[in-house]
Amino acid sequence: MTVHSAWLSPDGQTREDTRVNQTGALTPVTDIKGRSGVLPGSENGLYRVTGLWLNGTAGAMTATVGVGRAVIQSTVARGAYPVAVTEPEPLTFADGDALYGRIDLVVLRVYDHAHDGSGRTEAVVEIVRGTPAAAPAAPAVPDTSLVLFSVAVAKNTATGTGGIAWDTARVDLRPTTVPAGGILPTRSDDTAPGGYPGHYRDVNETLQRWSSTAWVPYPKGIGGVVPAGVLTTGGYPGQYRDSSLGQLQRWNGSAWQPAVPGPAFASSLDAGYTASTTYTATLTGTTVTALTLTFVAPPSGSVLIGLGARMLTTGSETAAAHMSPQVTLGSTVIWAADDERAASSSGAVSKSASTTLRLNSLTAGSTYTITAMHRSTVSTVNSWFDTIYLRVDPIA
Repeated sequence: MTVHSAWLSPDGQTREDTRVNQTGALTPVTDIKGRSGVLPGSENGLYRVTGLWLNGTAGAMTATVGVGRAVIQSTVARGAYPVAVTEPEPLTFADGDALYGRIDLVVLRVYDHAHDGSGRTEAVVEIVRGTPAAAPAAPAVPDTSLVLFSVAVAKNTATGTGGIAWDTARVDLRPTTVPAGGILPTRSDDTAPGGYPGHYRDVNETLQRWSSTAWVPYPKGIGGVVPAGVLTTGGYPGQYRDSSLGQLQRWNGSAWQPAVPGPAFASSLDAGYTASTTYTATLTGTTVTALTLTFVAPPSGSVLIGLGARMLTTGSETAAAHMSPQVTLGSTVIWAADDERAASSSGAVSKSASTTLRLNSLTAGSTYTITAMHRSTVSTVNSWFDTIYLRVDPIA
């Protein structure tokens, strides 16, 4: 018989019938199996979980596991075992090895002779002793067991030598489980996947949702600004967060970007010259091969481009030096350098010249590049450019 229905069989309900039909305290893992764990809760709601706490005896090798409830999921055929500890359970740890430390596990274990042939039919709290070693590892977890704690037993540890140092030796490994549809309170080191898209859990005061592939922090205050440090991945395009540096950012669907993009700026204080009568990015006599600036087009698709330099034309009052922006999107030239869009100056004495231009019809969110282009109006006259700058200001 592989289809079990609780409280239905006219010949009496079997133990398997009861277990495989558990629908209460079972966080789903598959369509028929649940998550093993301790039921959360505490007096006055102060703590995530207090059930089955390991309370060590100071200066000794003894401890007790407190009261609590848990569910231990076995195979599909065996179902889930609900277990309740109604009185503290005493435990005694073996003394430490003379040479090496070891790691013991405290587990809640189910023995079911009908399935494991153990000759026992009971639930117990027990210690699974580890093997002493220079680099000790936790022992294998017995079948149909729920790990509650690991305890590091150092070498030569005994009651006569001060017993187990509980505060540092005890590691809480208790998983939790809640009714189907409930929010699972758990630890930050819990790597178990969700049972279904839309499954929620609470980790370190952060609500997370299972997306079908990962736990995604759920926004605090939908429509509001998410506090710094809460979200790594945005929940929806248009969501805002405060960055760790205090910058307001907006999620565009794939990345966080400044909500209010500031000006982009690039400059060079290294002077160079050209005698080319066609626009060129390369200047002679400078270590700056070409001055460029990248920017992301704002939602409006419009920006202001500012550029300028100190210019002079060597030995000529009539030749002119022109500096103009070339704007590209990838390898496509959007704006070619042109005298109509140039900052210009002439004369053998250097003068500062600048201009501001408006560029429209950009594709919002796309990354553009501006290159400072230069030329001289006379091929025999060197036009010098110094203190060169490019600036882009987004227009709302």
